[in-house]
Parts: sequence; C-alpha cells; structure tokens
Amino acid sequence: MNSKQRFQRNAGFFTFFLSGFCGISAGIIVSLLQEAYGFRYSMTGTLLSFMNIGNLLAGFICGILPAKIGMKATVVLLTAGYGIGYFLMGLSGWAILLMAAFFLVGTARGSAINTCTVLVGDHSKNRARGLNLLHGCFALGALLCPFAIRAAEVNGPRLPMFVLALCGAMMWLTFAATPMENAHGKNSPPTDWSFFKSKRFWLIAGLLFCQTGAETSVAGWVITYFKDSGIISPQLSPYTVTIMWSGTLIARMLIVFVLPIRNIYSAMITMSIGAIVFYLGLIAAHTQTAALLLLFAYAFAMAGMNPTIMSCAGKMTTVTSVGILLPISSIGTILMSWLVGMIAEHSSISMGMASNLILYLGMLLFSIAIKRLPE
Repeated sequence: MNSKQRFQRNAGFFTFFLSGFCGISAGIIVSLLQEAYGFRYSMTGTLLSFMNIGNLLAGFICGILPAKIGMKATVVLLTAGYGIGYFLMGLSGWAILLMAAFFLVGTARGSAINTCTVLVGDHSKNRARGLNLLHGCFALGALLCPFAIRAAEVNGPRLPMFVLALCGAMMWLTFAATPMENAHGKNSPPTDWSFFKSKRFWLIAGLLFCQTGAETSVAGWVITYFKDSGIISPQLSPYTVTIMWSGTLIARMLIVFVLPIRNIYSAMITMSIGAIVFYLGLIAAHTQTAALLLLFAYAFAMAGMNPTIMSCAGKMTTVTSVGILLPISSIGTILMSWLVGMIAEHSSISMGMASNLILYLGMLLFSIAIKRLPE
C-alpha cells in the first residue's frame, strides 16, 4: 500500500468517525429542539423523516452524479450538509428552516456512508477487517456524541448545534483534501439488471425495509420516549444513545473476532426473535435500570442483522443492486419515523413506539422465508 492509498483509507476512518458523531447526534438534537420550541410529536417525526429523505436521495445521487462531475466533486457537494444543516438548526426554530436543515444532514450522512465504504474497502489489505473497523469508527463517534452535546449545552442551548456544525466542517475539509478517483470509467461493463427477477432479492429488500425502518425509528425516538414517559430523567436520557451503541459495538466485535456466524439464515431468525423479545421488554419496562439493561440487550441482538442480511445476497451484491436495496430500506426509515410521531400525536408515545413491533415481526417472517429458499 502506497502513501496515497494509506491517506485515502485513513481519511475514510476519520470521516466516518465524524459522521457517526454528527449523524447519531440528530436523535439528541431533535429532542432538544422539541423541548426548546414545544414541538408536537408529529413535527418531531417530520424532522426525522426529512433527514431520512435526504439519506435516501443521497444514495441515488452518489450512484449517478459521479459519472457527470466526478466522485470528489459529488462528495464535497453533498457532505457540506452536516456543517450547513447543524448551523441552520442553531439559528432558528422556524419549521421550514429546520426541515431543510435535517434534510441536509441526511444527505451528508448518506453520502458519507457510500464514500467511506469506497475509501476503506478499496484501500485495505483485508476488506472485511477494514470495513468492520470502519463501522467501529462510526460506533465510537456515536458513543461520544451524547457527552460532547451535554458538555456544550452547559454554555447555551444552541451551542451543541454549532459544535456539530464545526465537526461537519472538519469532515468536509478532510474530503476536500482527499484524492479520489471517478466512480465510473469509459470502459465500465453494462449494467446487469437480472437481480430484479430473483425472489431472493425481493425478500432481502423486504427484510431490509423492516430492519432499517424499525432500528432507525427506535434510535430517533428512544430519547424522546424515555424522557416524556418519565422512565429516565431528562438529564440521563441523552446518554441512552451511548447505551445503544455500546451494545452494538460489543456485539459486532464479538461476531468478527470471537463468535463468527456459521449459518447466516439461522442467525437472522435468532436475531429477529431476540429483537422481538427484548423490544417487548423495553416498551414494557417501568424502571430506569430495567429500561437501560433491555435497551442494551436489544441493541446487542440487532447489531449483526444488517451485515448478515447483505451477505444473503451473494453474487447479487453489485453496485446496481445495492443502489436499489439501500433506497428501499431508506423508505422504511422515512415511513416509520413519521408514523411513530403521528401515532404518538393521536394516541400516546408508548403506542407509537409499540408500532415498531409490526416491523420486527416482519423481520422474522422474511428471515424464515429466505432460509427456505434454495441456495
């Protein structure tokens, strides 16, 4: 590996750490905004949905625009969303402005995922190990964000947004200084669309829809749920993100280095059952200790689900097929973030959170259906 490749790989690690810090912070910031401006649940759900819409569109744009203007220009354009988005959040509580801000944060998060995967995956001697370390960097950023936000909040309710804007600017500058190749060349092979005829592809798409929709919805709403239900004190509730990502990080490292998955189909069924059991316990918990322990167990059970689902695609895992799968999964995140808010608005936040159980049941059914398919 030459110095240029090493720089590209390390840039991917650093920027994905910052993306974890900035991306997961949105779930904390939306709770702070709700408290500061008295937003209703429907408005909170709308803001989270706008972020997920931005993430969805970034997936499409990152697959199309590099062929026109180059990969670096595309990345520099889209990842400016973190800095601009959080800066706008710190300026005003005007609803239209906040919707635009969350949309920009979503585009930055979506483009960072694509770009960092390329930078690290293409410039690591061991691709699997490099990508697992990459996601470890993201988890580390997610773990640290509640502490940084709490420290900044002491000096003013808007300072956390400006701190995040500064981190977003650092990420943008790193991408601007990183050499990148164009995503497509003149001699690229023709696009293979045969996966559209595969039953396995559509079952995987349904499974991803359920998994990402439920997981992202919980991550976006759990702080508001704990705070408004009184289960966890307002001072402690932002740190629930750290509990979630601790469980996720520990489980992923165990899967990679200690307890590798031998049968991916049985593993998905087991993880789906674990998610249902622990999530039922989570929404039924009435004490702080029980809620935190069950949240950790839930995150631990869900940690390996997404990469295991993607491994089921086998030879269908191409740039084109993934470019279809990821937007389908993003639709789940958009829908559930909004739906939980609407149910909470007209019923209760507990009922809104309980609606995620439909998707966890869907995860189990899709997992069983995929296992029954021939290899």
